[in-house]
Amino acid sequence: MRSIARGLGLGSAAMALTALTALAWPGTAGAAPAGAQSLYAPSALVLSVTAGPDADTGTVMRAVTLVCAPGPGGTHPNPVAACRELRAAGSQLDPLTAPAADAVCTREWDPMTVTADGVWQGRRLNYTYTFANPCGLRNTAGALFGF
Repeated sequence: MRSIARGLGLGSAAMALTALTALAWPGTAGAAPAGAQSLYAPSALVLSVTAGPDADTGTVMRAVTLVCAPGPGGTHPNPVAACRELRAAGSQLDPLTAPAADAVCTREWDPMTVTADGVWQGRRLNYTYTFANPCGLRNTAGALFGF
């Protein structure tokens, strides 16, 4: 009985991964024969905002997908601006979480954690940043985590 339940759990995880892949790369299933080279390095991320100081134990408040190659897409509300910022920043996302020049926030501790997880220009990307409070998140200089 335990092996059946474990098998169902693994099957569910595999189905979820397949669904996420289908969402992240729409229209690519069967698009090229096996072994064909793509013109674009894959660039697809899952972005999330979590309440709490740790993305692993906090409560996920929002999550979106962002696809940048071959063209901007996904469920991000502004994929064109987000992809433009990512191209300019490369794999260094800290400048995209910096506060805007005119940002004014209180010093309360109510942490919000953002994550970017996936593939950027063919390379694995895993980024996490914790803001002191929601005001810090709302007042970032960029559009990447503005969803």
